[in-house]
Amino acid sequence: MIRTLLVANRGEIARRVFRTCRELGISTVAVYSDADAGAAHVREADTAVRLPGDAPADTYLRGDLIVRAALAAGADAVHPGYGFLSENAGFAAAVAGAGLVWIGPAPDAIEAMASKTRAKELMAAAGVPLMAPVDPAAATEADLPLLVKAAAGGGGRGMRVVSELADLPGALQAAEAEAAAAFGDGEVFVEPYVVGGRHIEVQILADAHGTVWTLGTRDCSLQRRHQKVIEEAPAPGLPDALRDTLHGAAARAARAIGYRGAGTVEFLVPPDGRAYFLEMNTRLQVEHPVTEEIYGLDLVALQIQVAEGRALDAEPPAPTGHAVEARLYAEDPAAGWRPQTGTLHRLALPDGVRLDSGITDGDTVTVHYDPMLAKVIAWAPTRDEAVRKLAGALERARVHGPVTNRELLVRSLRHPEFAEATGLDTGFYDRNLTALTKPEAAGAELFALAAALADAHGRSRFGGFRNVPSGPQTKTYACAGGAYEVRYRLGRDGLAAEGFPGVRLTGLTAGEVTLEVDGLRRQFTVSRYGDRIHVDSPPASGGAPAPGARTLTALPRFPDPAARTEPGSLLAPMPGTVVRIAPGLAEGDRVEAGQPLLWLEAMKMEHKITAPAAGTLTSLPARTGQQVEVGALLAVVTD
Repeated sequence: MIRTLLVANRGEIARRVFRTCRELGISTVAVYSDADAGAAHVREADTAVRLPGDAPADTYLRGDLIVRAALAAGADAVHPGYGFLSENAGFAAAVAGAGLVWIGPAPDAIEAMASKTRAKELMAAAGVPLMAPVDPAAATEADLPLLVKAAAGGGGRGMRVVSELADLPGALQAAEAEAAAAFGDGEVFVEPYVVGGRHIEVQILADAHGTVWTLGTRDCSLQRRHQKVIEEAPAPGLPDALRDTLHGAAARAARAIGYRGAGTVEFLVPPDGRAYFLEMNTRLQVEHPVTEEIYGLDLVALQIQVAEGRALDAEPPAPTGHAVEARLYAEDPAAGWRPQTGTLHRLALPDGVRLDSGITDGDTVTVHYDPMLAKVIAWAPTRDEAVRKLAGALERARVHGPVTNRELLVRSLRHPEFAEATGLDTGFYDRNLTALTKPEAAGAELFALAAALADAHGRSRFGGFRNVPSGPQTKTYACAGGAYEVRYRLGRDGLAAEGFPGVRLTGLTAGEVTLEVDGLRRQFTVSRYGDRIHVDSPPASGGAPAPGARTLTALPRFPDPAARTEPGSLLAPMPGTVVRIAPGLAEGDRVEAGQPLLWLEAMKMEHKITAPAAGTLTSLPARTGQQVEVGALLAVVTD
């Protein structure tokens, strides 16, 4: 029996495992980097062990330090979570070699699936359907489009889509470099890129006594940069014959390598309805909650049960209902999915949905790790109800801090292609991102008025009301891609606001503004953090619903002359590390508009910095390996 368990991970998954451990009466041990010294998973653990440094390579990827920490803390088991060392056979062997229980499959099973190329050879022998690889040296126009993929790792790293044969050599080189940096293995392979395909996966659970459960399907087709955004179970609209094929192939894959524990077999389903093996993840998946919700299971508890040698029941319980999960990221989808950093002042969801989060109010989102803040999961008897429930919960959530993808998630869930399950494929965001990220200006001026009134109340000991006539107050805010100037007077006769006919102030307290708009009462909650103001309000009814929350930036009356920079300056859009500069690039070179100049790595993703226009590279202060802060000068292109 396991009594003390160390989680070799951080954030959301560490907190998720700790929650189950508390229910089972198991003591918990956290490990943490210096950047995570005050993190929620550290605060919640019974014991915590420091891993000196900030970078993952120095901390969460140091298996030797983690094994040493487990022994020092008196742990008798290690749960790897997902990411980091969760699919590292050497780490699993080191844990077992130290006399600790490994919560996962045997090292040889992990090794069998560690390389996608070797895994496909094993799956072919087991009769699992595969997509034929493409020899890059023999590729022709007829093979296009192609997908270059890293043989090791995942999460979209080391992937490139190729639409022109001339781009294939560069894509291979870039993918190899990215894979080597991310996984320590630069091996890549090439296969056909399926347009309009669905990403379907099967959750499996196996014990040491020969029982293999296949726990239904999940659809994970809505992805950005090959990373999942919205997942659901069961996958909608699959014919029974295809479901049987997927379940059978997943079970054969598990039995072929003597699998034990929780794992996921992933498939690509093209428009023709056939299924092809993609990979097997020998760990718990980020999206496991949707399976838990429909089966009524705790997969972490079952992982522990299997690791303790206990047997599963002969058959799993029957699934009921439908579950949908949305990943809330600190990122700006309209700016190339650029990750965001800063303090998360508040994260609160209405009752009725599940929230799995790695961060709590007041915590800081740093550049060192993945930008996922939380997963929000809704269950209901039907898919339509679950989607509506999740969209409504996200719309009413209080998310105060960095820019997030919250509005994108709401719009995605309500998009006809998703809501009607007619456009569930990996090209969803390629088709719809522009429309889904278009700023919604309707109603923004009312939120700006609420912000101005709350500000007036907060600055006046008399609640903002004046007893003598005076000129109008003027406030300007940036919101929804525009600037809104609010001119108003507050006096004995109430509110007089220019440009707001039919609006009457009926209540004003600290942080709460109540307005009557054309006879309808609207409540606004205003929270200010420096020059950023978060205004939350129940969504307006009627027509296309506008956002129920707005983030405004208070603009100064006079611009800061020091904020200007030299024309053509390329500034770091986020804190990060310069991982590489375009080969041969030097000051004085002629560059073309859109030409890649250098790459920044932040929050586990690479971000390409391109020339804004054709011109001459007159300055290149950035250097490979350099850590930069947001706004740091990277290069200057002179027109």
